[in-house]
Amino acid sequence: MLIAHLPAGYVLGRSLRVRNGPLMWAALAGSVVPDFDLFWFYLVDDRAFHHHKYWVHAPGFWLVLGMVAFGLAAWKVPALKGPILVFLAAIFVHLCLDSIGGGIMWLWPFSDHLFSFVEVPATQSHWVLSFIVHWTFWAEVMIIVTAATLWWRRKES
Repeated sequence: MLIAHLPAGYVLGRSLRVRNGPLMWAALAGSVVPDFDLFWFYLVDDRAFHHHKYWVHAPGFWLVLGMVAFGLAAWKVPALKGPILVFLAAIFVHLCLDSIGGGIMWLWPFSDHLFSFVEVPATQSHWVLSFIVHWTFWAEVMIIVTAATLWWRRKES
């Protein structure tokens, strides 16, 4: 996925009947947090290896962190349980979307293999163009159209 993560977070939030507030912010934040590794990828690591190999794209990392965060919230600040669950759900939506054509380490820490439903071949002069002309880009377009429709109709319902 290139551009549909944030709209997917919005669709997740709206599917949970959330319009604004902490739960929507948790859905929006969780939908893009895994890609914060791009700052390290481009600015520090000089693109040494695929950014989906960083820990923020490892479902196992988020599963462990989520269990700890949820446990602490349940113990100390129960009001945070909902936002934590929505944040984690949005992260897993992000990882599922990245599994379409980008690959995710679903078996980490046992394997660092990137699992992907489809391989997007390098058919264009730049990798971004290869993704845009690949049929899987229509999934992104559909997510964006869905999010835009939900946003446009937010006052009607």
